Amino acid sequence: MGLVGRSDSAGVDRDDAEVLRQAMTGSSAVGSAPTPASGRRSSEGFRLGNEILAFRFVATLGERRADPVERIGTPEQLRAWLIANELGSADMPASESLLRDARALREAIHRAGTAIASGGVPDPVDEELLNRWTARHRARLILTGGRARWHLPETDSARAALAVVALDAVATLGGHGDGVIKRCEQRTCGGLFVDTSRGRRRRWCSMATCGNKVKKANLKAARDGTEPGLTDG
Repeated sequence: MGLVGRSDSAGVDRDDAEVLRQAMTGSSAVGSAPTPASGRRSSEGFRLGNEILAFRFVATLGERRADPVERIGTPEQLRAWLIANELGSADMPASESLLRDARALREAIHRAGTAIASGGVPDPVDEELLNRWTARHRARLILTGGRARWHLPETDSARAALAVVALDAVATLGGHGDGVIKRCEQRTCGGLFVDTSRGRRRRWCSMATCGNKVKKANLKAARDGTEPGLTDG
């Protein structure tokens, strides 16, 4: 991976943040990947159906409100997630230190998003962590084969990739786009998504996974004459 340019500025203006967010989420014509299908999973079991890159990263810890499932338990799994999201390569260095920092970033994104989904604001500590990550942003968008892709620097490429995730989080959490940030209503999930549906009636991070779980539970409850128990409220 070659180094393509570099900026000495730690700041990102509103227009740049929106372009970069759209590029990674596939929500515009310059997206680095097609908008993922709901419920899509990688061969490693990563959930890739969320339209928002940062929230796909949050989903690497599943079943948050039950028995949590850690999907990036090793540096190698973290690298695999980056590759699955077109932010890494097989020769990308990954370490335990990187993994710890990546999980800290992930949880800051989740806490900040949950606060906003609940009508509040993120903790300043989480905001500061996210801002420190975005200050590391050194990736560049390049056009290849008619598609925009992230080109990472040769030095510390994994952290540069995670800075892209942080940038996407800041742009999304800060309201750079349509929709409302929500927390999945499937009781054991706790994942985040952006509801852009008409009337803002979407309830699940993915209809193919969490929505389907609730649908099946409701059908079983109706058949058994019991109360459904897989939604909040």
